[in-house]
Amino acid sequence: MEYLMNYGRVGLKLDLPDNWNVTVIRKKEMPVLPDPNEAMALALQRPMGSKSLVDEAKGRSSACILICDITRPVPNGLILPAVIRELMDAGIKSEQITVLVATGLHRPNEGPELRDLVGDDSVLDTVRVVNHFARNDEDHVDLGVTSRGTPIKLDRRFVEADLRLVTGLVEPHFMAGYSGGRKVIVPGVAHHDTITRLHTATFLESPYAANCTLDSNPLHEEQLEIVKLIGGSLAVNVVIDEFRRQCFLNFGEIVSSHKAAVDFMSKFAVINVPRHFQTVITSSAGYPLDKTYYQTVKGMVGGMELLEPGGELFIVSECSEGMGSAEYVEAQKRLVALGPDKFLDELWPKSQAAIDEWQTEMQLKPMRIGSISMYTQGLSKHDLDLTGVQTFKDLDLFHEAIRKSVEHSTDKCVAIIPEGPYVAPFFLKT
Repeated sequence: MEYLMNYGRVGLKLDLPDNWNVTVIRKKEMPVLPDPNEAMALALQRPMGSKSLVDEAKGRSSACILICDITRPVPNGLILPAVIRELMDAGIKSEQITVLVATGLHRPNEGPELRDLVGDDSVLDTVRVVNHFARNDEDHVDLGVTSRGTPIKLDRRFVEADLRLVTGLVEPHFMAGYSGGRKVIVPGVAHHDTITRLHTATFLESPYAANCTLDSNPLHEEQLEIVKLIGGSLAVNVVIDEFRRQCFLNFGEIVSSHKAAVDFMSKFAVINVPRHFQTVITSSAGYPLDKTYYQTVKGMVGGMELLEPGGELFIVSECSEGMGSAEYVEAQKRLVALGPDKFLDELWPKSQAAIDEWQTEMQLKPMRIGSISMYTQGLSKHDLDLTGVQTFKDLDLFHEAIRKSVEHSTDKCVAIIPEGPYVAPFFLKT
């Protein structure tokens, strides 16, 4: 039987034997907004924990709107025109409105890609749209340290704006519990000193720095402390289904509105499964998340929750842009040279992580449970050697490896997660 996995823009079909007992794990069916434009307008008029956007904007001289970078399929073409109209109706001049791409330490989004990201040419024609650069010291304001000692350095264009607003997609996140909201600020528009502190083993090796976990999550708590220190922000939160259709939109004070979106999303994305599996097949969610191997790790971490110790996890990811940053490549070289245990031993003493080595650290988590194999067409032979996992560029050989996994385990029960990290399966004892 064929199963369509999220892979690139068009998907990838896997053909598995009919006599296997295949459990397909996906979100529960979600209600789709019948008219997203109307829902967007109503959200701005019916806020959570704040005034309407027009009322919040009245008397303000400037505004900064944060948007996620290209790795997140946020419907900016729906959100930004509505938000900008409200700001201008309230009296803020277009030249005083900045849309800031919250890149964190990712590469900037420019040219045609920036146009695709913004989703509406009128936005580019009306207001200033710029990227955040975490390594530009002069772009940031130093606001001291958190109670845990994290340096607080944020993009001054956001901090100094008279009105601050973030937009984001709320979905399971393998470190911060859920994406969106406070995460668009930190690490979204944070300086590299802030980002590298928050991604040390001190934070990431906590059992609470995990998918769908907010209580006691040190990353989440640190983000909330920083948001409070800067005086808060407004937020537009969106939830989409497996087919990228809008299912939920709200607006308001950043913490309460984000929590409402999390409460909605968790009802559909958190899937309790009564057993572990020797063979688990997952994805990196397809385009745009599977553009790099760096982002592919999220799919591995999500799928590990159902993996029987000693089992095999298979993942498909196009990796159309290769591995990711040069710093990430260096971290993967260290992983291959040192092995998982020695690599982690080197991380514990650090007060600041090396850039992007945290994704390599997260890859260690599923590697501790079982083996990992990946099908991709986007990586070169040199890149394949740096993944630290078994790799396939031949789909027939990938199918054969899955069949051998089932034969070796003698267990024909297989779990498939077509949407990868956008679904959060958890083993639930019955």
